[in-house]
Formats: sequence, structure tokens, C-alpha cells
Amino acid sequence: MIERIHLKIVHAVEQHGSLTAAAKKLCVTQSALSHSIRKLEDQLGTEIWIREGRSLRPTQAGRYLLNIASRVLPMLDNADSKLKQIAQGERGTLRIGMECHPCYQWLLRVVSPFLDMWPDVDVDVKQKFQFGGVRALLDYEIDLLVTPDPFYKSGLCFKPVFDYEQVLVVPKQHHLATCEYAQAEDLREQVLLTYPVATDRLDIYTQFLNPAAVVPKHHKTSETTEIMLQMVACGRGVAALPRWLAEEYCTKLPLAVVRLGESGIDKQIFLGTRESDANIEYLEAFIELARTQKQAAEASKS
Repeated sequence: MIERIHLKIVHAVEQHGSLTAAAKKLCVTQSALSHSIRKLEDQLGTEIWIREGRSLRPTQAGRYLLNIASRVLPMLDNADSKLKQIAQGERGTLRIGMECHPCYQWLLRVVSPFLDMWPDVDVDVKQKFQFGGVRALLDYEIDLLVTPDPFYKSGLCFKPVFDYEQVLVVPKQHHLATCEYAQAEDLREQVLLTYPVATDRLDIYTQFLNPAAVVPKHHKTSETTEIMLQMVACGRGVAALPRWLAEEYCTKLPLAVVRLGESGIDKQIFLGTRESDANIEYLEAFIELARTQKQAAEASKS
């Protein structure tokens, strides 16, 4: 029978590259670790590792166990953490993964009232899951995924919570600033500023430029919204952002907002969760609060 310790052993050996380092990580002797591996191989009737000099290479069986370990260990660790929190009378921690840069500013509007409503729940925001968040959700590394591009997969649920329009942001004196909308051809001689994301994940390319076979004069990236829009305000380029975020910065900087195409580009922010977590109260409360924030924003405009 494969036990949790077996998965921890193969994971540690793969992660640290040698029995010595793995034994140190697991706080056991190297001989004890070697014995455990031999015993498991005897049970399975096949080798897990092949020695190549001082290193170990996983066999087909070893690779299969590694794949199992990468999925199961985070689930077990998450279960341990949740059960300890329950035993201590705590609700737990809501781990949120971000898959879009501007969503962070939107998220702040939801997190603050959520923390007030649920004082016994902590929030941990992880921005490293910019693409690949679905895998993190399935592997129990996060509990909720904020994304504009849901990826529907068995066991996951994505709910739309916020509608927005993607727009072009230009300097206030730019010739496009007074236009009702911009056409793709208008960007052929422009410097386009975006977040550091692959172009096949950027709406300005996939829904606006690519269909018209237009390539901007230059494409530059910026990690932060503030720096990006400072550059736009100084005439260093144009950028595509959600309208609600762009209009917020228009009150601080000499910027103008222009619709992308005659019909515009409509988008939504989705919150992704595991179907198995449907009964977690604070998780459902966060999603409902996100929807409420949307309604409040719409009411403030009317």
C-alpha cells in the first residue's frame, strides 16, 4: 500500500536531487531513507529510481509516483491545515490566486469589507499564478482564482462577478483623444504599453489587432499600472486597460479614454473555485460580496 510518507520520499528525492539531501529534508538518516525506498520497490515489484553516477533518475513507475505526489501532497497538507484551524476554533485562510494585473486593484475593493465581515478568516493573495492558475486551483495551492479568462474543467466552477469594458488610454492631447472610437489601423504607428504577458493572452491583440492583421510600431511592457500610465501621460505610448481603472487614473493624470472599435471589447472578471468547496461559507460569502460590489459600483454611476 502506498502511504503518504512514500509520496513525501519520492518528492523530496526529486526536489533535492540526492538521497543525502532528501534524508536531511525529511529529518531521517540516509540509510533509513534507502531502506524505505527498497521496501517500497519490493512492495511494488519494480524500481522507482535508477542510479546514474551520484544522481538518481526516476523510472516510469517513479515518474508516475511523482505525478501523484505533486497532486496529492498539497491536498493532504491543505486538509491538515484546515482541520487544525477547525480544531482551534478558526475559520481558516482564503488563498486567492490572481491571473490578471489590473484585477488586483478591483480585488482590494472586495477584500477590505470581507475582512471586516469575517474577522476569523485570513486572506492570502498570490500573484505568481498569472497564467496556470487553474492548475494551482486543482492542486489545492489556492482556493479561489480571479481571472478574466475562465477555463472550464471538470471539478471547477467559474462565476462571473464583474462586467467591464477594455479601452484604449491615450495622452489627453493625443489625436485619438477626441475620437468616438479607435480602429486597429490607428495603432500601427503607436507604441503599445502592456503588462508583461504573452500577446496571445492580451485582449488588445486577440480581439482587436490580430483580426485586422495590425502590429503596433513598438510593444513595451511594464509591471505596474502607475508607471505604465505615467508613460502614457508623458506621450511615450498608449495602453489598453479596463474602463473603470482607466477612468480612475484620468482624474489624476492628463489622460483620455477611447473605445476599442465601434462595438468596444466587453469582458468579465470570473471567480473560480473547486466544486468540492461549495459548502465553505466564507468562500461563498466572498463571491457574493464581489457581486454586491459590482452592483454598488453600477448604482454610484446612476
